[in-house]
Amino acid sequence: MADTSDIRTPAQIEADIKRRREVLAETLDEIGVRVHPKTIVGDAKAKVVSNIDHTLGRAYVSVNKAVTEVKAQFVDEEGSPRLDRVVPVALVAVGLVGLLALGARRRKG
Repeated sequence: MADTSDIRTPAQIEADIKRRREVLAETLDEIGVRVHPKTIVGDAKAKVVSNIDHTLGRAYVSVNKAVTEVKAQFVDEEGSPRLDRVVPVALVAVGLVGLLALGARRRKG
């Protein structure tokens, strides 16, 4: 016995075929765009930029955290400098600059 539950007219069959061809053409166009060398290079560049942005963002957060921790060592809760810590560090910095200046002067002379 033949299955007659799907009785369609030739016009309906042609319309289905036309619709499927359009869907296939659209899919092929999309595939063509996806595999085009410029698209592949563009996607790769976008991925690299995204990774760099992510890495830079993480680095910024780490540096910001380190600066905040260092600042907390030299500033009290009210924002005033802690002279007991600032003065020794300033003296060491001046000493190092002095030593570098003397070393540079000796090399020239």
